[in-house]
Parts: sequence; C-alpha cells; structure tokens
Amino acid sequence: MAKRVTDKPPPPERRSPCPVACALDVFGDRWTLLVIRDLVLGKTRFKDFAASPEGIPTNVLSERLSRLLEHKIVSQVSASEGSKHLAYRLTEKGRALLPIVGAMRDWSLAWEKGTLAQLGEAAATN
Repeated sequence: MAKRVTDKPPPPERRSPCPVACALDVFGDRWTLLVIRDLVLGKTRFKDFAASPEGIPTNVLSERLSRLLEHKIVSQVSASEGSKHLAYRLTEKGRALLPIVGAMRDWSLAWEKGTLAQLGEAAATN
C-alpha cells in the first residue's frame, strides 16, 4: 500500500483530494507521460525529447519539464562534465511511475491495434 503523505486539504491548484484526480493534475495531459517514457528509453536532453515521433511543440515541452521539475519527478544535471548543456533524470518519485507507464503499454498492446512496444519489459517494471 502506498504511503499517505498528508491528511491536509488539497492545495488550491488541485481539483479535489481524490488521489486519481491529484495524479492527473501532475501528469494527466497528453504529453507528460510521453516525456517520462522517453526518459525511460534513455533520452535525457531537451533536443532528444523534441525529436520524439509524437512531435511535442518546444513551448509545451518546456512547460512539461518545468512541471516535472517542480513536482520533483525529474532532476536537472549537467549533460557531461564541464558542459553548459543540461540533462534530465528521473528521481525516485519519477521512477515510481514506471509500473504505470508499463501498464499503459501492456493495455495498449492488448487492446489497441497497430501499437508497437518501445519500452522493454524490464524498463517498465524496474
């Protein structure tokens, strides 16, 4: 069972205290879980996320990465030693989403014709 963080009322930006609604407030749009999928697939740089086949607009990508940083789902690190470029990594909180992404992959493979798995079994369950 997941730990309960608090019994306080939801912050004003939340629609309700419902856990499903709260989760959707964080990652329930059409792009955020695709960014998380790309992180699982090994992408770490803004340009790599922008090059994904779904074609996320760069302004939307910037906003989604900012939201993921704000919610501590990803962290920002130097892309390499001495580099000015930044990379993104899933935090422990972000890695906790892997079973959700894996379940979505499995559901789609089972029920939606024409889908192909990009995530391996291990990537979505670890």
